[in-house]
Amino acid sequence: MKKSHTLGVVALLSATLLMSHGNVTPQPVDTKGLAPLGAAWLEKNPYEGNAKAIEIGNHAYAENCARCHGLDAISGGVAPDLRYLDRGEEGDAWFMERIRGGAVRNGNVYMPPFEGVINQEAMWSIRSYLMTVKPD
Repeated sequence: MKKSHTLGVVALLSATLLMSHGNVTPQPVDTKGLAPLGAAWLEKNPYEGNAKAIEIGNHAYAENCARCHGLDAISGGVAPDLRYLDRGEEGDAWFMERIRGGAVRNGNVYMPPFEGVINQEAMWSIRSYLMTVKPD
């Protein structure tokens, strides 16, 4: 097979695998069973270690994050590997800033903002799930 054909096949397979991680339209997250957090944005994760939040976060991650950040939070290089986020309030602050506002550089959208798409409860549940897959 010619080198140009090989590169074409690799590009096609990469695009197919990337899209197979999930729907590109943000998906709603059912947060029933979690304590409501109110309108004020919290600075610290209120659900850390909460089994229900982790369960919801796992599903929410799969539906809204895995297509770029990787299945089971293992990045394939398209986007940052979220298993390595800092723990504690500093990590919470970075996570919420990024998930709420997204990432835009030089006019290019690298991550869409999720504020107004999914609620605070869903965001914190994703953060709670991510802390369970963090390597030691």
